Amino acid sequence: MSNLNWKWVVILAVIAFAAFYSYPPGERINLGLDLRGGAHIVMRVDTASAVGHAAELTEDRIGQNLTQKQLRYESVRVTEDAGLEVRGADPARRSDVRQAILEVVGDTWDIDAVGGGDFRLTMPPGTRSVLADRAVQTTLSVLRERIDGMGVAEPVLQQQGSDRILVQLPGVEDPERVKELLTAEEMLQWKEVAYPPGVTNYTDYFPPSTREEAIAQFGGQLPEDTELIAESGTSSSGAPYTVWWPLKKVSVVIGDDLKDARRDQDQWGSPAVAFELTPEAATRFGAATRAAVANPSNKKRMAIVLGSVTENRVLSAPVIEDEIRDRGIIRGGYSIQDAEDMALKLRSGAIPTAVTIIEERVVGPSLGRDSIRAGLIAGSVGFVGVMLFMLFYYRLAGVNAVVALALNVLLVFGALGALPLLFGEEVGATLTLPGIAGLILTVGMAVDSNVLIFERIREELRVGKTVRSAVEQGFSRAFTTILDCNVTTLVAAFFLFGYGTGPVRGFAVTLSIGLICSMFTAVFVSRQLFELALGRRRAESLSI
Repeated sequence: MSNLNWKWVVILAVIAFAAFYSYPPGERINLGLDLRGGAHIVMRVDTASAVGHAAELTEDRIGQNLTQKQLRYESVRVTEDAGLEVRGADPARRSDVRQAILEVVGDTWDIDAVGGGDFRLTMPPGTRSVLADRAVQTTLSVLRERIDGMGVAEPVLQQQGSDRILVQLPGVEDPERVKELLTAEEMLQWKEVAYPPGVTNYTDYFPPSTREEAIAQFGGQLPEDTELIAESGTSSSGAPYTVWWPLKKVSVVIGDDLKDARRDQDQWGSPAVAFELTPEAATRFGAATRAAVANPSNKKRMAIVLGSVTENRVLSAPVIEDEIRDRGIIRGGYSIQDAEDMALKLRSGAIPTAVTIIEERVVGPSLGRDSIRAGLIAGSVGFVGVMLFMLFYYRLAGVNAVVALALNVLLVFGALGALPLLFGEEVGATLTLPGIAGLILTVGMAVDSNVLIFERIREELRVGKTVRSAVEQGFSRAFTTILDCNVTTLVAAFFLFGYGTGPVRGFAVTLSIGLICSMFTAVFVSRQLFELALGRRRAESLSI
């Protein structure tokens, strides 16, 4: 009786634990996208483009450092093989130029002098490999910050394979906005306008509408340190326009110079994006804007550029009215939502490579509710069917199986509610529609264990064993078979969880939890129910 007492204490404690973590089920159990509704997106990261992005970023940093140290140079440019060339540096200060370059690249690039003040930088294979590997992790970090900024509850963001990222966003109602935020590669840049020869009125300069005209202004050939970037928009009369700004390749400010970005208002009360720079960038920006207003009667322009791995575009090129250091405002005819999204993109940083969406599914909340209703009906019908069969075929012993079966379902829901709280969301304890199918399958497999035990007990009774001996032998001899069956199924569920995605993992989770719980209910709880029913009396027969 003492053994029986402590076993019932364990059973009651497990029941209390399961009941606590499963009620109320709507709050305790995480629902998958197919039940709750939301967006399921798989993205591919182009790791090769990360090398080109790193080269362009290094190009800016080298130019900025040379300018800050007042070292003369003609151009810094990225070559076709993602190398770098520094041209036209002062030969008399070659060692200073080399040192300024080393301060930016360290030992991650190979530097060769190619005559005069020119240098050639080559990215070693090891650095290229590290950049490609790091691209996925950096993209994950940027996406996580953007998703957190959207306020999505319980998102799933994880790497799949070497170059894929799975994003699951429950409850999202505007998937197009989500896709735009996730794939946007925006990086804020401030660039100096490269005025064509002969232009003396900097304030009133306005660029031509075609690339050819812009190149013609420079005599048919752009300087090496100059590039053309388009600005498109709508004029005050409502007509669309496109102009091509000649800009310095080396940016005064680039994306990771930003300390913060947020939605704000301009002087007219319209939505805008306010930004704040790091101290080092503020020094650079202050020097550039101070030079732009050196002649108060002929102030220069600077262009605000949104850059990415694949494309750059000019937002505007305002006349600099005064020296600007660490703070500024971007105006662009934003709505409140657009300003919020732009601030979020800038604040989270630029994605260091090109990303594409290769799989997309959107589930509406109403479809999720229909799935839950259908799953509950199917589960209830299955449970009632199994219960009636056990009561009809095994008589009073069937009550034992039904109690164990009901407890098994309770334990599964308790585990689904407890695992994320105890071990974090990464355990994948989320109920999906296939997960409901796994739960129904578990009901069948759990009662199968009872069938094995009951048939063993019947065999023992047929050979003349006493009721107590038949029960004891039935459980002990069926245990090995039950264990083998459940372990082999658990191995299959393990591989489904390890290599499956989304709904498949949900199926594997509920199946695995159900199998483990069935071992407890069918073998341990069911036996204690028999012991409780038999008590100390000598039973002459058993309704089985």
